[in-house]
Amino acid sequence: MFGRNHRQAAFEAAEHATCNDFKKIFTEDMDGLHLLALLLTADEDLAAQCFVAGLEDSIRDNSVFRQWARSWSKRAIIKNAIKVIKPGQADERSDAEAVESGDVEKNRLAGPVTQLAPLERFVFVMSVLEGHSPAECSALLGCSMQEVLAARSQAMRQLASYQALQLESNGMPQATLMVAAGAA
Repeated sequence: MFGRNHRQAAFEAAEHATCNDFKKIFTEDMDGLHLLALLLTADEDLAAQCFVAGLEDSIRDNSVFRQWARSWSKRAIIKNAIKVIKPGQADERSDAEAVESGDVEKNRLAGPVTQLAPLERFVFVMSVLEGHSPAECSALLGCSMQEVLAARSQAMRQLASYQALQLESNGMPQATLMVAAGAA
């Protein structure tokens, strides 16, 4: 009887992510996880803090199955960014400046997203980029489904407008602009 329970415990332990698993994930996926934190916080320093806190939380609370460790790591970063920014709450940070880093491609991709209002930014990143359902976003952000859906629509409209302006500044024909703006 004891041998069976011991083997079962050993099997279950082997299936759970370890501290080393999370360290490996945060090392291998450093760029992507940092970009996630940067898109959410719109601030390089806060992104670094959320990245480190996400690693610490993952290591400390690592009772998750190994195959879920990557998504758990992202969730830890999202939860830390929510704590720092408090999107949708009266005291949310609303730094609307685009984040600039030394990486031109990162600036091109992150700039428009980081200019969104905090709730819109979080909902866009969580639902569109990370694939969370509106219900998951609502639960994590502590707001209603209607607020999530409205924030997502507003974010999509603003990003489409930004894209239209970029196309116009690059000399694209007006018909192309109308199609681009109407696609949102």
